[in-house]
Amino acid sequence: MARYRDAVCRLCRREGVKLFLKGRRCLTDKCALEKRNFAPGEQGKARRPKLVGYGLQLREKQKVRRLYGILEDQFRSYFEKAAAMKGITGENLLRLLELRLDNAVYRLGLATSRAEARQLVRHGHIRVAGRKVNIPSYQVAPGQEVAVREASRNSPTIQRALDLTGGRGIPPWLELDQTNKKGRVISLPKREDVNFPIQEQMIVELYSK
Repeated sequence: MARYRDAVCRLCRREGVKLFLKGRRCLTDKCALEKRNFAPGEQGKARRPKLVGYGLQLREKQKVRRLYGILEDQFRSYFEKAAAMKGITGENLLRLLELRLDNAVYRLGLATSRAEARQLVRHGHIRVAGRKVNIPSYQVAPGQEVAVREASRNSPTIQRALDLTGGRGIPPWLELDQTNKKGRVISLPKREDVNFPIQEQMIVELYSK
C-alpha cells in the first residue's frame, strides 16, 4: 500500500500551517513550525513566493489532502464522487472526508492524530455497529456506533489521547461516551463543523479545469 514515508513535519512547513500530523508534539514548542516556520529545502528560508491562480488552488488542494492523509488518486476519486452528488461540490467533498472512519475516530478524541487513528483502525481496535472494520476509508453513517473493542479499552495510548484531546471538543455531528470509549454518528457533518481554514472552492476550480 502506497503511503507517505518522509518526515511529516516537512508537510506542515511546506503549507505554512499546522496540520496536526504528529499528535501531542504539535501542541508543544517542539513543533517544527514553531522552530522553523519556513518551507523545507535549500531555498526554504527565502521569502515565500506570492501565489496566484493555479498556485493558490494547488496549495489548497495539497493542504487538505495532507490534512486527511490521502494520496492523490484517492483524493481525486473523492472529488469525482462529490461532483456527482446533489448539492455544493466543495461541501460534499468535505463531508465525504469527514465521514471517513479514521477521521471519525480522531474527531472523537480516541487518537491524537489522524495517522494514529488510521493505525487503530488497521490493527482492528475499532468496531462499527458492533463489527470489526479495519478499513480507514470506510464511510460511517448517521446512527452507527464507533467503539473501541472491549479488549483494547484499557489501552494507555487511547486513554492518553482522550486525556489530551478532552479540551478539543467533539463536533456536533458526533457524540462521545468517554467512559465506555465509544461514540455515535448522530447526523451528517455540516460545513461549519470543519474547524480548519479550508477554501474548498479553490479545489473545485482546480479540478474543474
